[in-house]
Amino acid sequence: MKNLTLATLVSASTLLGMAGIASAAPDNQPQRATQMHHHKSGMSTDRGPLSQLNLTATQQAQIKAIKEADRTERNTTRKQNKAQREQMREQLRALTNASTLDTTTLNRLANQHAAQSKQRFIDNVQSQHAIAKVLTAEQRAQLQQMKAERGEQGDRRGKGGRTRNRSVSE
Repeated sequence: MKNLTLATLVSASTLLGMAGIASAAPDNQPQRATQMHHHKSGMSTDRGPLSQLNLTATQQAQIKAIKEADRTERNTTRKQNKAQREQMREQLRALTNASTLDTTTLNRLANQHAAQSKQRFIDNVQSQHAIAKVLTAEQRAQLQQMKAERGEQGDRRGKGGRTRNRSVSE
């Protein structure tokens, strides 16, 4: 009983100490939790690359309107396609459980899936283009530079932002 109490006391004090260290982070360094927020709408004007471009109030309003229109359209499309997605899932289940593979149906479903993916890609590029048109030439160049730097960082990092630790065992 004495050992259990001692172990509990040690682990509780360790946790409190770690919490104190985390809360004592300097103000000039953002904490990890705030860095990990991701927006579903893509480039945000209050954080991320666009926040570093010194956007005017007009530019911010225009970009916000573009994103809101894009989000509304995406939500509408998602709701409209819900029944279609469920139907595709059912057809895929039937294909995988069938004794023989119906390649005609498989090809039709693959084409349907590719068409949906293509449309999402087109919509995304159109939104990015509309946002880029709001920016000045200097801001676009600065944004491209930031994207290139981020891409270089991605080359050194593994999937999910984790550094790859590969051991050579040959």
